[in-house]
Amino acid sequence: MENGTKELTKVQPPSTAMQVQTPVQKIPTATWKLLLVAAIAAGVQFGWALQLSLLTPYVQLLGIPHKWAAYIWLCGPISGMLVQPIVGYYSDRCQSSYGRRRPFIASGAGCVAISVILIGFAADIGYKAGDDMSKTLKPRAVTVFVIGFWILDVANNMLQGPCRALLADLCSGDTRRMRSANAFYSFFMAVGNILGYAAGSYNNLYKLFPFSKTHACDLYCANLKSCFMISIALLIIITVVALSVVREKQWSPDEADEEPPSSGKIPVFGELFGALKDLPRPMLMLLVVTCLNWIAWFPFILFDTDWMGREIYGGTAGQGKLYAQGVRAGSLGLLLNSVVLGLTSIAVEYLVRGVGGVKILWGIVNFLLAIGLVMTVVVSKVAQHQRQHSANGQLLPPSAGVKAGALSLFSILGIPLSITYSIPFALASIYSSGSGAGQGLSLGVLNLAIVVPQMIVSVLAGPFDSLFGGGNLPAFVVGAISAAVSGVLAIILLPKPSKDAAAKLTLSGPYH
Repeated sequence: MENGTKELTKVQPPSTAMQVQTPVQKIPTATWKLLLVAAIAAGVQFGWALQLSLLTPYVQLLGIPHKWAAYIWLCGPISGMLVQPIVGYYSDRCQSSYGRRRPFIASGAGCVAISVILIGFAADIGYKAGDDMSKTLKPRAVTVFVIGFWILDVANNMLQGPCRALLADLCSGDTRRMRSANAFYSFFMAVGNILGYAAGSYNNLYKLFPFSKTHACDLYCANLKSCFMISIALLIIITVVALSVVREKQWSPDEADEEPPSSGKIPVFGELFGALKDLPRPMLMLLVVTCLNWIAWFPFILFDTDWMGREIYGGTAGQGKLYAQGVRAGSLGLLLNSVVLGLTSIAVEYLVRGVGGVKILWGIVNFLLAIGLVMTVVVSKVAQHQRQHSANGQLLPPSAGVKAGALSLFSILGIPLSITYSIPFALASIYSSGSGAGQGLSLGVLNLAIVVPQMIVSVLAGPFDSLFGGGNLPAFVVGAISAAVSGVLAIILLPKPSKDAAAKLTLSGPYH
């Protein structure tokens, strides 16, 4: 999500900013300036990677029960569905002297900084406000955290749509340069992921900020706080440099094909939901397959590091060191996942040719996802069977073989995740071109098949897991079944694009 919700790359689940792509700069922009704007994605994705890897365990340290932790993640898909279209609509029509996109990018970066401070210092603020540290639940800290978390997701969506739109503006309608600019953006997303997961897997970052460890904030909390402070610095530095160097021309309504509506309403939502009534069959089938695919993905995206700390390492949030060790190992797994995702993204075109078509490849990787989710159960049971204790009765970390098996699963799942981030969007473009529908509207409809499953999983995953004794495995099993069904339907129901249309796959990049 370009969010995330968890568009999720442990990348955030995908979203759409329905931009009116009116070229506003006729002089070609230097490539290094495109790189500078695209680099903002690294700062955004750094923070998003930290969300994916560390925040589910963190909310449990604040006292939120595991079965309710998923509700926190509702803000990702909700903000992705609402905020990006609204920001996109108004950034298309912004008449600020600073340009159309830069005010929104600057505001988004500022809001990210504020939200990250609230999240990182939630435990300290709650303690100062009267939280009892002897109790498991810290209600004031939880309140501060939730406010900060929702602001963070809204701010991320404020940033990402205008960033992509600014890149398109700077390319002045040159399709080759637009492809290059989006490739730069995707590359820096991968860089941000790797940096974020690497930071999340290292447990001594708090030493760079000695003040981060306090009475209310233990070692794990201090490391999270330190990671967020680094992410703020990276995002603010890149954003300030990019917006200072790259200039925009002030936009006026005379440059648009149509005047902005005077009613003050946002017609984008009427168009978006109205399009559902007249969907061509290929798009309808694509929505079904995509919906099932994200029902499969989101439980793992939501609870992957918690799974490592709980089921693999046998730890409990807030008790002892094992859980924190597992979370750091999960962050390392997400780093490996991002590396495999990036390498697979480069090879998508060759994979399509090798297996005999787009829908065949998507079906195959859905089966691979299903197998991977089933294997989480197998590895968890092996870890449970091999639990060992020290002479004084203390639980020991899992064996090297179990850790290697779990990290291998993270790595292998980078392959289907890469396809999830590319093929559905390429197929939506192909099918909409064949039916004469608009690209932006079609991608907006596709986004509903991504964010709605995320909201469903966020609401149901925790209570569902509690019915089976807690833990993450029941939701993973449901995900495996959903992935298998998605794979079958992808092969059977999706129309086969023509060879010329399939070539558009090379133009698609990951969204979150």
